[in-house]
Formats: sequence, structure tokens, C-alpha cells
Amino acid sequence: MNKAIRFHEFGDAGVLRWEEADIADPGPGEARIRHEAIGVNFVDIYQRSGLYKVPLPAVAGNEGAGVVEAVGDGVTQVKAGDRVAYAGRSGSYCEIRNIPADRLCTLPDELSFEQAAAMMLKGLTVHYLIRRTYRVQPGDTVVFHAAAGGVGQIACQWLKSLGATIIGTAGSAEKCALALKHGADYCINYRTENIAERVQEITNGKGVPVVYDSVGKDTFDASLKCLSPLGLLVSFGNASGPVSPLELGLLAQHGSLYITRPTLATYIAERSDLEFAAQELFDIVLSGGVTIDINRRYSLKDAVQAHRDLEARKTTGSSILLPV
Repeated sequence: MNKAIRFHEFGDAGVLRWEEADIADPGPGEARIRHEAIGVNFVDIYQRSGLYKVPLPAVAGNEGAGVVEAVGDGVTQVKAGDRVAYAGRSGSYCEIRNIPADRLCTLPDELSFEQAAAMMLKGLTVHYLIRRTYRVQPGDTVVFHAAAGGVGQIACQWLKSLGATIIGTAGSAEKCALALKHGADYCINYRTENIAERVQEITNGKGVPVVYDSVGKDTFDASLKCLSPLGLLVSFGNASGPVSPLELGLLAQHGSLYITRPTLATYIAERSDLEFAAQELFDIVLSGGVTIDINRRYSLKDAVQAHRDLEARKTTGSSILLPV
């Protein structure tokens, strides 16, 4: 019998339930996969809490890796027995699921299921941020908030391989040390230092061309003050809560700034874009330019604890769930 983590109402981690879930044969264009590992991400929390609305009841999760068990009519992308992974498709906290086959990426043999589950959503997010939303060039200096987290660790390593100077931020000396270990040139402890003042000091008053901000409410104002004229603020998350409504005049006051609120779904909506991004992610990991740190492993049935630990900022790197 297939088991899944569902929520029937929005709320704290306690709304997650370990339940039986029927599984049908895959329909046209679908593949049925058996999960070997499942990623845990802040977007899972946003959906569970109701910040991002999803139809209820819902199976939690947005990322996983496993083996194709069967395919429906018309499927050409994968076949039974293939090792696959995916990101950005809700409903991953389960043992078995059906999923549109065009959302699956075939895994290289050299990548484990655990690596894939820990890196697909985070790595594809980093790819669109630094290769498409703002295409980082050698010599650029960038600010990346939450640099010790799962996305941040991948970003610091990838940015370093591109020749960028990285100013990370984190909430403790230990997390700053972790960001520096993964490639950050500087790390600002936002609990003891003023982010904007420190960035201006590091850049000799010039500011930076781009700030990547997944924290939201607590860092938004500082992010604007870190930018050079015509700089871009990439707001891609709300870990501390949603950003308040923006007075557009602030963008003029700080130097004709730009701001964007991108999503992974938009950047991988086309199959060709998904394949291209996944291949670049696989290449950078297989080359050793980016290593994937898995610091927490939980049983799938213990998803409640995984969410509580992530929300309490007790985790660094990636966390995964393992079906039992």
C-alpha cells in the first residue's frame, strides 16, 4: 500500500498526516515512479502554511528521485527501469506517484538518488538565478542571503566557479563559517552586523549589481541599500515572511533600481529549458565544481519534524526524506 504525507488544512507542521494513498495506473503522458529519496524545501512549508495556496487535501513536497515503474500511453521521455528525478511538481511526499513524464529528468549513473533529491529543486533554482535572471559574469560581486542553506551552499560554489566575488549572509558565526567553506569570500552575520553598511564597506561604497534574497521581510530594505545604481534585486523567497507592499519611489531614490520576483516554474515550463538547466546542473556537480551536502535525513513518516527543524533554522545544506 502506498503511503503519503497529506495536509487537509493549512497551518503549522502539525497539520501533516501520514496516510494511505491509492495509486492508479499512469494515464496518457504520465509515468509512475517509486521514490528512493525526497527533497525538503521552504516552498513545501509555504504551501503547507497557506502562504502559497494549493487545492486541499494535498500531498506535500515538490522534489524527488526514484525509479520508473510504468508509463502511460504516448510517453517517450522515459521508460520502466529508468532512474529519474524531478523538481517543481507538487505531491512528492509519498512512496509512489504518477507524474507527467515530460517533467522527469534521467539521472546519470554517477549521481545517487539521495544527491538528486537534495539538489534538483535547489540546483535548478540556482541555475535560473545566476545564469538567466541575472547572468553573473567573471568579476561581478554579488550578495546572496541565507548563504549557509541548501540553495546558498550550491550558489556559493557555482558562483565561485564563474569567477564572482560572493558576499553571503547568515544568522550565526557557525553558519558564516559554513558559507565561507563553500566559496563565499565574505559572510555577514546579520544578527551582529548591519548588512547594508558592511556591503558598502566591502565594495568601497559602490554597492553590488545584484542581490539574491530568499529571506523576504527581514532583509528586503537592506537588500535595496546594497545595490549599485541600476542594480537588480532578485526576491525569490519569504523565509522570514512576505515583503510588505513596495513604494515604487524607493527604487528611484536608491538609484533607478530593478526588482523581480521570479519562480522556477516559469523558467522550466518548456521541456527544452528543463533539459538544458538539468544538464548544466548535472555537469557542474559531476565536475566537482559543486558538491551536495546532505546534513539531515529523516524517514518519510517523520516529515513533521523535518518541517519543524527547517522552520526553526536548525538545518544547513540539504535535508531529505527516505521512504520506509
